[in-house]
Amino acid sequence: MRIAALDDEPSRLELIRHAMDHLGHEFHPFQESRPLLRELRDQNYDLLILDWSLPDRYGLAILRWLRKALHSRMPVLFIADCCTEEDIVEGLSAGADEFVGKPVRAGELAARVLALLRRAYPAQHETELVFGVYRFSPQVCALELRGQPIDLKHREYELAMFLFQNMGRLLSRERLREAVWGNKPAKPSRSLDTHISRLRSKLDLCPANGFLLSAIYGLGYRLESMDDDLMRIWQFSGVQRTV
Repeated sequence: MRIAALDDEPSRLELIRHAMDHLGHEFHPFQESRPLLRELRDQNYDLLILDWSLPDRYGLAILRWLRKALHSRMPVLFIADCCTEEDIVEGLSAGADEFVGKPVRAGELAARVLALLRRAYPAQHETELVFGVYRFSPQVCALELRGQPIDLKHREYELAMFLFQNMGRLLSRERLREAVWGNKPAKPSRSLDTHISRLRSKLDLCPANGFLLSAIYGLGYRLESMDDDLMRIWQFSGVQRTV
């Protein structure tokens, strides 16, 4: 998973990096708020760690902006020293998910992050993942549609898993390439589009099966679950979105 952290203390960022590396997560450190805000607008992260003691309580302002302006439910963990009960209540009311006290201990931080990610993304910690008529078996990299196995290549399976695990999130092309191929190609490539097109066909991703895979022009892709209200809108609008 992708973890971002904002802290003006380099040694603490290095400690956080050590803890995240131990958990096997991809870590993105920030010492200044502006680069972080730009990244939060353009990129997807799975968890944000903020220093409560940033000047002018800016960590709390970032949290409020994240919840209200971006409508993001990404879990947020604060690192704080000498927080009063009023501070904690204010942070939780603004949308914080967890607090860790200073001085930070790598083991405790790793344990709290792991517990928070389990609460926020429970499906990713199961041996079988079920999304409507689709059943993933991560241990054997298998996927079934209505009980019938789907023949997928390794990259196709990883891409399908990533899309379903990030249901409803707009995923940039760069984020998808990083997640599945592990790098950023220097030149534009149609490989991602080809994989998306094959997945849409092989998985029959359509409202009849409860899901719709959309291409958002210039931004990326989003897999959406079609609840009853969305299904009715889709059926009667006469508009179909395609990859």
